[in-house]
Formats: sequence, structure tokens, C-alpha cells
Amino acid sequence: MSIQTQPDLERYGYKQELKRSLSVWDLLVYGLIFMVPIAPMGIYGQVVQTANGMVVLAYFIGLVGMVFTAFSYSRMSEAFPIAGSAYSYVQRGWNPYVGFIAGWMILLDYILIPSLLYLVSASWLGELVPGVPTFVWIIVFVAINTFINILGVQMTNRANWVILAVEIITFILFGIMAFAYVAAHKGGTSFTFAPVYNSHGFSLSMVGAATSVAVLSFLGFDGISTLSEETKGGRKTVGRATVWALVVVAVLFMVMTYLAAVAYPDFNHFPDPNVAFYFIAERVGGTWLKLLCLVITVIAWGIANALAAQAAISRLLFSMGRDKMLPSILSKVHGKYKTPYVSTLLVAAVSILVSSFSSIDTLSSLVNFGALTAFMALNLTVAIYFFFKKRTGKWFSHLVMPLIGFAVLLYVWLNFTHTTFYFGIGWFIVGMIVLAVSTKGFKTKPTTLEIE
Repeated sequence: MSIQTQPDLERYGYKQELKRSLSVWDLLVYGLIFMVPIAPMGIYGQVVQTANGMVVLAYFIGLVGMVFTAFSYSRMSEAFPIAGSAYSYVQRGWNPYVGFIAGWMILLDYILIPSLLYLVSASWLGELVPGVPTFVWIIVFVAINTFINILGVQMTNRANWVILAVEIITFILFGIMAFAYVAAHKGGTSFTFAPVYNSHGFSLSMVGAATSVAVLSFLGFDGISTLSEETKGGRKTVGRATVWALVVVAVLFMVMTYLAAVAYPDFNHFPDPNVAFYFIAERVGGTWLKLLCLVITVIAWGIANALAAQAAISRLLFSMGRDKMLPSILSKVHGKYKTPYVSTLLVAAVSILVSSFSSIDTLSSLVNFGALTAFMALNLTVAIYFFFKKRTGKWFSHLVMPLIGFAVLLYVWLNFTHTTFYFGIGWFIVGMIVLAVSTKGFKTKPTTLEIE
């Protein structure tokens, strides 16, 4: 490993502990797996009903906000090629205290995502095997993912490639069947513009509310940055994979949801909105497609996506433990596999507890609240670090673009429910208390070496 091609972590106050083995293609696959190319299958009912049928519009606006944030991640990952995601970038690019809070807020996203994924998967399995308690499925998923993650990112990477191929095949099969169904005008269906825009159901509040749910499908592109210390190929590797993963998956989301919407236009009449896509697949392809979508959704959410999510949160906890902002035991690395195994085991325990006592709707809102709050801080950091601190003079890329990303996300953020805000603010207050304790009443700075 040469200094020219790989970042020297000692420059940032750390030593290389994690194994570098991931290429830009591996990171792209990781990002796609984290976001799940067929993610809309799991939450389609909630999104389409909140959007008054304009599900494609909801995903498009989500993309607009996220693509600017993806570029912000790209720029910060080049400046600071270290693990920790928004936590590390805001901490070093803006302010150590603000960085901790950004990390604390995205911690809410990362630590709850596995629980949400397990709960969704268990709910779908309930349709297939109703006699097995949800808790049993959750334990099975957690055990599988924890075992693979402790073995290392190379094992995770191999599993990712296989599962991604299966997801893409399922996407293609559904697309073909849905297109043929609508093209034949079965059930009185036709290709219309309604899933994109319908003046009768459109309102700005609707767009905000629907997008606040739809962005759940995009969460994961940011997780690529948590693997910065396990990548090879130089500083631009993480940034390229982040942007490309988001764009590719967004196109897949919009194509899939458009076909689903035109094939099943009665979006307010699903027998069960939690498994709405289950009924769409049955309508366009019959029992075999329904079962295929059900099984692949379970595998994609409960294993592939949760596997990536658990890897991401364990790396964030590793970074915060390494900086002594959380208990240092979280930064312990397995001697043989070179993975943050203590953090991985903690995430497993939390996932079991949270997914056993929460609802899908509640977890979805809380996950999005934490993520969007951290993303807004990250966009501001790009402007502060590059345009004001470094005085690059690049108005568009270092000021206009991150501020647009901030504005779009702020609009979506303001449309969360009151309950979500109360819990989110409560989490913020707890974070401030942790920060005050760890810095002895704000008398010392969080561990950081701002070297540029």
C-alpha cells in the first residue's frame, strides 16, 4: 500500500486497524444493497397512500434532495478519507461539538435501521408462515447477520454480490409482468401520468409528507462512507461509489413504483397496506410472482440490507469509541478478522430489543429524522469548510449545491409528525448531555486532529 494511492490515517491521528480490500465496484454494490434496489416493495403501501398516488413524484423529490447530499459526502470523503460518516466529516470540517451531535443524530438512523428491517421482514414472513412468531424470525435474522459481519467485510461483500443479482432478476421479472399486464389493458389499466403528477391530489404538504416516508428507501448511500478505512484505490473511491449508487437506485425506484401504480391504480384499497406490493405482484403475475417478491423482499431487507446496515453502524460506533466520545470498548477490533466485533454485538442486542417492541411506522419516522438532521449538518459543513474556511471560490460546487441540498431536506424534515419531532428532540437532548459529560462540561474538545 503506497502513500500515493491510500490515505495515511496517521495524518488524522489514527492507525490503520481495519483491512483494506474494497474497490469502487464493491462499494457501489454495498450501497445498492444497503438501499435495496427493490426497497419500494417493502413500504410501497405507506408511500403511495401518503402521496395520493403520486409515488414517482415522491421518490423523485427524494432523489433531488439526496443527490446534492451525495455530492457533499463525495467532497468530504475526499478531504477526510476516514471512517465515521457525517460524524467525522462535520467534526473536522466544521466544529468538533457539532460533529458529535451530527454523529449522534445519524446514530439514531443507523442503530434503528436494522431493527426496522428485521421488523418489516418478519411481517412479510408472517404472510408466508403465519404460525411462526415474529420474535423467532428476528432472532434468526440477527444471528445470521452478526455472524457474517464479524467474519469481515470480504465475507459481507461476497454475500452482497449474490443477493444483488437475485434482486435485479426479481426487479426485471416484475417489470416485464407489470408492463405486459398494463399494455394488455387488463383490469381496465393503462399507462398514465397520474403516478408522476395529478393536480386533483397535489399539495405541497402532501409532497413533503410523502417524501419524508419515501426517503427511507434512499438511506444507505451515506453508509458507503463508513467503509472509508477498508477501501483501496485512493481518496475518490468513496465519493464515486456514493453518487453512482444513489443515481442507479433512484432510477430503479421510479421505474418500479410507476409500473406498480399503473397496474394497481386503486391505491387506497389494499387488503393490507403493509404488504401492498404482495397484492400487486399477485395481480400482474399470479401466485408464483407474489411468492417470489415476498421471499426476495425478506432476503433483501432482513439479510442483505440489514447486513449492510449493521456493518455501517458498527463502524460509526467504532469511530466514536476510538475518539473516546462513547465507551472505548466499542473500538475493539477482532484480532483475527479485523472487524469491530464489540460494536457489532451491541448492534445485534439493540436490534433484538427495539424490533420486538416497536412498530414499522414509528421506526420509519425516527430513522428518517435522525438521517435528515445529520445530512443537513453535512451540507452546511461543505459550505463552511470549503467555501469559507478554505476559500476555494467555487460558488456552485462548494456553496450553491450544498445549500440546495440543505433546503430540500429542511422542507422534508419540517413535514415529520409531532410525535417524531418530540422523540427526535429528546434524542438530541440526550446527545447534548453525553457531549457535556464527555467533554467535562464543554471545557475540553472532542478528540480530533484537524490537519490540512
